[in-house]
Amino acid sequence: MDVSTLQKIRQSILLLLIPKLYNIGLKLYGLIIQIAALKNQKAKLWIKGRENTFSYLEKNISKSEKLVWIHTPSLGEFEQARPLIEAIKNQHSTYKILLTFYSPSGYEVRKKYPLADCICYLPLDTKKNAKTFIDIVNPSITFFVKYDFWANYLNELQSKNLKHYVIAAIFRENQYFFQKRNKWMLNILSKVDHYFVQNENSRKLLENHEINHVSVVNDTRFDRVLDIAKNRKDLPLIELFKGEKPLFIAGSTWAKDEEIIQKLIKKIDNRFKYIIAPHEINETQIAKLEEKIKSKTIRYSIATKQNIPTAQVLIIDNIGLLSALYAYADIAYIGGGFGKGIHNILEPATFGMPIFIGLNNAKFKEAQDLKEIGVAKEINSDKEMIRHCEYLLNNKNHWNELKIKSKQYVRQNSGATKKIVESVFSMKD
Repeated sequence: MDVSTLQKIRQSILLLLIPKLYNIGLKLYGLIIQIAALKNQKAKLWIKGRENTFSYLEKNISKSEKLVWIHTPSLGEFEQARPLIEAIKNQHSTYKILLTFYSPSGYEVRKKYPLADCICYLPLDTKKNAKTFIDIVNPSITFFVKYDFWANYLNELQSKNLKHYVIAAIFRENQYFFQKRNKWMLNILSKVDHYFVQNENSRKLLENHEINHVSVVNDTRFDRVLDIAKNRKDLPLIELFKGEKPLFIAGSTWAKDEEIIQKLIKKIDNRFKYIIAPHEINETQIAKLEEKIKSKTIRYSIATKQNIPTAQVLIIDNIGLLSALYAYADIAYIGGGFGKGIHNILEPATFGMPIFIGLNNAKFKEAQDLKEIGVAKEINSDKEMIRHCEYLLNNKNHWNELKIKSKQYVRQNSGATKKIVESVFSMKD
C-alpha cells in the first residue's frame, strides 16, 4: 500500500458524517498504517516515530513553564511556521516552543531544528490521545499552520479554554467541513480563537459561514523567503559553474518535469548553464537523468573547482541546498506541476527571475499572483518553454523587467509574521 492510497483513506475518514464514525474511522486508519508499515518505509516511520511521544513530552515539558505549541503537517507548512518561531524566540523568549509534525517528510528533515525546544510527531487524533497530549503539554498558545484540523485536539483545547489560532490558511468552498453533512466539524472550527488567512476570499468564505474572527495578513512564507535572501549563502562552486552565462535552475523536479528540461537543454544547449535539483534523491533516477542528458553533466557531490567550470548541467544530489541556489539563478522552473501540485515558487521569486510552472498550480495563491503580473508562465509542453526561453534570450529588457517585478511582489506581500505576533501576544502578555 503506497502513501497516496493512505492519503485517500484519510480523506475518506474526514468526510464521514458524524463524530462517532470519525473516531471509529481514525482507529481503523491507524490499524491500516500499521499494516502498511510492514512494506512502506514512510508508514513505518509514521508508526515508529509515535511510539514514545508521551514519555518524551513528560520528560521535556514542565507545567510551570509557558509553552507555545505549533503544529505543522509537513515540511512546506514548517517553512510557514519558521518565521513565527523565530519571532517568538526573539521577542517572547520566556515561552518554550513545542513543534509537532503529522508527516515523516516534515519530521525527519526538521527533527533537530534548533529553535524549537521540543519536536515530535502528533499522535493520532483519538479522544484518548488528544486528552493525554493536552494534559501533558497544557499550551499557553497553540498555532495550527494552514490546515490539518483535528477534531479531538481542537475539542480538547476548547474544553480547557486554551487559546488556539490558525495561521497562513486558505479556505475553499469545496473543503469537507463546509459540506452540510460535516456541520459538526464546522462548529468546532467556529470556536478557534482567531484565523489569520492569506486572502480576502478566505475571509469572506468564513464569514459566510458565520465565522467572523478573521484577519487577512497574507502568508508568512513571504517573510521566510525574504530572510533567506537577506542571509544568502555564498556558494563559490556555483559561481564557478555559472561563469558568464545565465543560469537556469529546475527545482524540485519529478520525472515529467525532467523530460521537459532534457528537451530544453537539447534545444537551447550552451546559451544557458543548467542546474537540476530533483525532489527526491534517488541513485537510480539520477543515473537515468545523466544518461538521457547529452550535454556534459556533473553531480554536486563530486564537483570541484577544477571540474565544475566545464560542465553544462549540474545535478544536485543532496538535500537542503535548493533555496540557496536560487540566489545565482536568472530563470527557474518549479517542479510538481504535472503531478500533485507545484513546489515552492516564492524561493526563486524573492531573488527576482521569470519562473516556469506546470498546469497544477490553481491552489497556490502566489502562483496565481505571479502569473497575473507576468513573472510566472504556465507551460504545457517543452515546446512552450523553449519558445518562452528564446524570447527572453532575445529580449533582455523584458527579462530584466520581470526580475524587478518578481522581487517587488515578494516585498510588497511581506509582514504577516509581525501582524500575527503583535495580535496574539498583545492579548496574552
